[in-house]
Amino acid sequence: MESEAQRSLSFRVVRRADRSNQYSLSKGGDDSPGRAGQDPLKMIWRRGFIRLVLVSAIVWMMLILVALLFHLWSCHSSISFLSALCRKDSKVLVILDSMGLTPKPQHRCPIPLADDPDAVVIPKRTPNTIPKSLSYIMVDEQANEDSKSPPLFGGHQSWEQREKSFKLNKTMKVHCGFMKNGGAEMDDVDIKYARKCKFVVASGIFDGYDTPHQPSNISLRSQKLFCFLMVVDEVSLDFIKQNVSVQVDSNGGKWVGIWRLVTLHHPPYDEPRRNGKVPKILTHRLFPQAQYSIWIDGKMELIVDPLLILERYLWRGKHTFAIARHKHHRSIYEEADACKRRKRYARPLIDLHMKIYRYEGMEPWSPKKQTISDVPEGAVIIREHTTMTDLFGCLWFNEVNLFTPRDQLSFGYVVYRLGDAFKFFMFPNCEYNSLFILHKHTREHSSVIEWVKSLDEFKGNTSGLKETRGGLGLWSPYPGNLSSVKLPPVTRSSPAG
Repeated sequence: MESEAQRSLSFRVVRRADRSNQYSLSKGGDDSPGRAGQDPLKMIWRRGFIRLVLVSAIVWMMLILVALLFHLWSCHSSISFLSALCRKDSKVLVILDSMGLTPKPQHRCPIPLADDPDAVVIPKRTPNTIPKSLSYIMVDEQANEDSKSPPLFGGHQSWEQREKSFKLNKTMKVHCGFMKNGGAEMDDVDIKYARKCKFVVASGIFDGYDTPHQPSNISLRSQKLFCFLMVVDEVSLDFIKQNVSVQVDSNGGKWVGIWRLVTLHHPPYDEPRRNGKVPKILTHRLFPQAQYSIWIDGKMELIVDPLLILERYLWRGKHTFAIARHKHHRSIYEEADACKRRKRYARPLIDLHMKIYRYEGMEPWSPKKQTISDVPEGAVIIREHTTMTDLFGCLWFNEVNLFTPRDQLSFGYVVYRLGDAFKFFMFPNCEYNSLFILHKHTREHSSVIEWVKSLDEFKGNTSGLKETRGGLGLWSPYPGNLSSVKLPPVTRSSPAG
């Protein structure tokens, strides 16, 4: 029995030894070529790299979490610099955006509106400071001196008068359109109706490019409070009558749904686009009793209650003028370049317009400026009609009257000339796109002047390219030397811009 037990034990030991040898051979052993060929530094580096990746991922996730928590905390911080990080219009975000360090803006975004139009409290009017009193030049003096020159709607403003209009005084008298016998006359029935309008939503259609689009989400309070005035020329009035139902009330007023049609007879300009600037910029001249106005372009369908618009963009921040910033451009020189590429007006005349502004000290936009942008999205304008906002409208219109009809090129220049005296709110473009639904024009606008590439094409004016009643500042001898003026270089900031 003992010999059998010894034999069994010996057999187990041998089997274990065999297994151990097989395992050692399969691993290569300490002296195997595979083990000897491996570099210890490579093994250490490989293991260290894996650990580094894991640690870096954990640290990165922790940094993101800390940044989010800091952002949430800073939004509620009492420290003005930190709380400014949360505002879309803050200087901090503007600087970061100019450096390309912020994400691309949304096309639409929620508007922080009040909940109920009926709960909105209408504040007291903003007092007038400078100018305290504003009046308008009503007679075209040059037309009176030269009987061969008919009165112009914008008047024959001299360079000296233009320069003087930018010098602020308590009492001012400036050119502001509507010269006697210059055109753009309203019917008496419309003048009488507009006298009762203190809150106005205004729009315009010229040369039959659109039909009125009915606003939506309008509260009963706003329907009673606001006048919805659609300014049209006679061509557009005939076009609207042919395409939609126009109702005539007992006083002779013409209506399309909520819109009261206001006809302007004898359009003051050759260009329909220039005619459209009259109700857009000179709303206070067409409807002088208006205390507040909201302008929207004729191709837009308003989808936000106008009382909520006034509360959001004027009363909440104690502003008197609000307009959206352009989606792509901040510098007027960028916008001018886009206008030339898109054939929005004669290219050499746009260049001349910009050279005058550059000569007069208009710098390209930069984060050093006090404004978020020099270029607005002018299809929506929200105003309390104080003497300052009315003066701004006059000066803005005078630039459009003298130079090109592209009002986005003139806006930033007038802001520059008025300096800190003109305060306004430039709100995010994504909110602007959430105020309306955009409809296509019934037909595309086209003018031969938009295709002009050289000033030589205007010589002799045999082709009728030159406007006869607008843009005359581009053809009047300028008092400065523009030959040495070089326009700032422009980098195209967007494929759509």
